[in-house]
Parts: sequence; structure tokens; C-alpha cells
Amino acid sequence: MATIQELENTASQVRRDILRMVHAVNSGHPGGSLGCADYFTALYSEIMDYSTDFKMDGTNEDLCFLSNGHISPVWYSVLARSGFFPISELSTFRKIDSRLQGHPTTHEGLPGIRIASGSLGQGMSAAIGAAMTKKMNGDTKTVYCLHGDGELQEGQIWEAAMFAAHNKVDNLICTIDYNQRQIDGDTDDVLSLGNLRAKFEAFGWDVMEMDGNNMEATVNGLKEAKSKTGNGKPICILMTTEMGAGVDFMMGSHEWHGIAPNDEQLANALAQNPSEIGDY
Repeated sequence: MATIQELENTASQVRRDILRMVHAVNSGHPGGSLGCADYFTALYSEIMDYSTDFKMDGTNEDLCFLSNGHISPVWYSVLARSGFFPISELSTFRKIDSRLQGHPTTHEGLPGIRIASGSLGQGMSAAIGAAMTKKMNGDTKTVYCLHGDGELQEGQIWEAAMFAAHNKVDNLICTIDYNQRQIDGDTDDVLSLGNLRAKFEAFGWDVMEMDGNNMEATVNGLKEAKSKTGNGKPICILMTTEMGAGVDFMMGSHEWHGIAPNDEQLANALAQNPSEIGDY
């Protein structure tokens, strides 16, 4: 078990990886990636039961699906630093012939990736299928899925949410990155999400809330969510984050959804996230 300080050090390194990966190719999505660094660090360091000897079926392992695939930098960093593939491979992000494409995909053969997730709205359906398969096979492990809040404007999400509750898919924990920002502006301005707790509860889910940019709260929240599995309802975590978390000039706006920092901005951002582990 890592200490909270050790987890925070890892999350700081993950943020450095995100910034350097996106800067190196002048493309990618740093904002949401930075906001979810604490979540992924906690999930892979403290919560999930998995093997780095990657097998697509994931039998007797917890599984993770990234539905909002554009925040691939944070997932790639955590997968590499969890031992799924060499950390040095992060330097190939978004380059020709790299396994680390802008949106995760399976045909590149990258360990840890089980679905392609470029198109928003599809990940919950895939996660439900995996969770139901586990239940049918007598596999007691848990399936996790992460979604952007803007992604909830996709209709397929709500079809899947209805299906999961109806079928009592209670080995599923879906987390919503509730930063209230999306590519074109704030979610309230683009298409208001309304009361998400009330909506998911109306669809039959067990809903909880969590501060996704506080490591201790994130670890405890994920543990609480896992303790709720097996009770007949799918679980939804409304995870409050800040887009660009950890970098002061990236927070407070949707602007950094999908642009890369320049050299000066990179230096500023890295100075705010010291490395205790070492860069790739």
C-alpha cells in the first residue's frame, strides 16, 4: 500500500508525462488528462486487481475502459508506470507507427487497451458487456469505466444506463469526470447536464460523489464504490475535477481541452509539478 504522499508524487509525474507527450508533437488533449491524473493513479496503484501479463479476456482481473478516449495521455502514462509497457515508449505518443495513438485502439496491440475509444458515448455499453460476461462466467472481479461529462450528451449513454440497471449489473463502477467543461465551452452553455445525481438515480443507479483532485478523497471514494458492488445496482461516481488540474494557467477554462503548450508554457507547467520519480 502506497502512502498518500507517494501517490501524489506519482500523480505529479503522470502530469509531467502528459505535458511532455502533448508538447512534443504539438497535439493532444492535456486538460482532461491532467484533471484525471489522480483518479488513474489511485485506480491502478491502490484499487484494481490486475496482471501486467496482459490478456484480452482479463479473466479474474478487474478491467478498466476509457470511454472518453481523447484523454489517452493520462491512461498511457499510468499504464506504462504500472508496468504494462516500457515507460520509454511514451516518447512515441501520436507519432507514425506508434502504438500510442491519439485515441486508444486495439489493433496496435498495446497492453492494457481492450476497446478503441475515439467515438464518445460507447464505453459504457462495452463495459456493461464485459461486466455481464464476468457475472455469467462466475468471475467476481469489477469493471471500471471513465466518462467525460460532456459525453453524457450522447444518447447511447442513457440507453446503456437503463440497460445496466434493468439487468442489475452490480459489478460495474462508472465514473463521470464532472469538470463541467467540453470542447466548445462549459457544459451549462453547450447543453446543460442538469442534476446528474437525480438522473442516474432515476435510471436505477447507486450514485455517490467524490473530489477527483484530492488524492485521499479519491482513494477513499473508489474504495467506497467497490464496497457497494454486489448489491443489485450499477454504481456511478460523480467525480468533481478541474480541467487542467495541477497547472494554474490551464485551469478555469475549456481552452486547454485540446491544445498543446508551447516551450515557455511547458517550462512553467513542469515547474508546478516536480518529479520525484524521473521523466521518460
